[in-house]
Order: sequence, then structure tokens, then C-alpha cells
Amino acid sequence: MRRLSLPDSTAPADGPIRHAPSAARNLEPIAEVLARYLPAAGRVLELASGTGQHVVALAARFPALHWQPSDIDPAALASIAARREQAPRANLAPPVRLNGCAPGWAAVHGPVDGVCLTNLLHLISQPETDILLAEVTAALAPSGTFCLYGPFRRGGALITDGDRAFDASLRAQDPAIGYKDIDAIAASLALHGAAEVARHAMPAGNLMLIAQRTGLT
Repeated sequence: MRRLSLPDSTAPADGPIRHAPSAARNLEPIAEVLARYLPAAGRVLELASGTGQHVVALAARFPALHWQPSDIDPAALASIAARREQAPRANLAPPVRLNGCAPGWAAVHGPVDGVCLTNLLHLISQPETDILLAEVTAALAPSGTFCLYGPFRRGGALITDGDRAFDASLRAQDPAIGYKDIDAIAASLALHGAAEVARHAMPAGNLMLIAQRTGLT
């Protein structure tokens, strides 16, 4: 697990509970898009749940969906569990330890009707990204939906000065990581059997890609 210096590093807020300012800022825009594409009912897996801010709020907003938070970081798992204890809901499961970049997890944690992933791909390598996208698609039930949010290259290019600076900072810490191209992500998902449904411009120059499982591969 990489330890990176990020502009939005989390810090303890109350005991084990951690808080990320960006998660608070982007929750509403993300939830508005999710409301358009998530199924009416079923099971949704959140990968890399981090502080737990999103999954707790989304479980409250979408009560007909059963939410499964996950993370690989023990501190994140503790934060999620503590938030869940503060706001228990029947449709919010205890967090599970899951490395989305490891092969084979789809067979254990799928099938699910939806997968949500926020702000991870720029923090992992291309080989890790390839594994993650293959596993996400394999974990989706037929017609299941993948909701992916984050900063991306567009047409291979970094669009803003902020993106260029952040990407350079990430690559200085680890040359294997950095922004991925949104078109390449969509193409990789399509190869595994998940077709792009929509692409939304989001605040702070981010994007949200929606893909749907089209069949068994």
C-alpha cells in the first residue's frame, strides 16, 4: 500500500473517524449523478471507501440499495466502522478488507448490481488499473453499473494547470502512478464487457464515467 503526500490527506476527526475535505465537497455532485444511473434496488459495492463519508451518506440517500463498503487500509476500515456505528442502517454492511487491485476478488465479492469508485485510478499503476477494471466488470451482475469518479487525462492530455501540477507531484513520488486517460479506461471496460453509458463533467475538472455490464465474457 503506497503512502503518498496528497493535498487532501485525511486526519483524525473524532477517535478513529477520519475526514477528507474533498469527500465532503464532491458528495452532492456525485450523489446527483448516481441517482440517475444506480438500480432501484440491489447490492452496491464501494471500492476504496476511505473515510466512509460517502458510503454512509449514500446508504441514507438510497435506502433501497444494500451498500457494501471496502478498503485495504486498516485505518480506513476503522473509520468506516466507526461512522457506521454512529449512523447504523440496515442497508449498510460492515466494511470488508478488499484490495481492488488484486486479481480474484470478483469471485468472492460478486455478483453485485453496482460498483462505485472515487478518486483512486490516479493513485495506482497501469497494471493495477488493468486488474481493477477486469475485476470490476467480472463482479458486476448482468446489466450491473460501474460509476467511476476522478481526475483524468482527456485525449491523452492534461487539461488544467492544476491537473498538470498534481500529476507531476504524483509521478515524482512514484513514476508508476498518475492520471489515466478517460478514453483508454472506457476502451478497457468495453473489452471486458462493460459499455460506456455516459460521461459527466464534474466540479474541479473531474469526470464521472458510467458503464454497464453488457453480457458475460
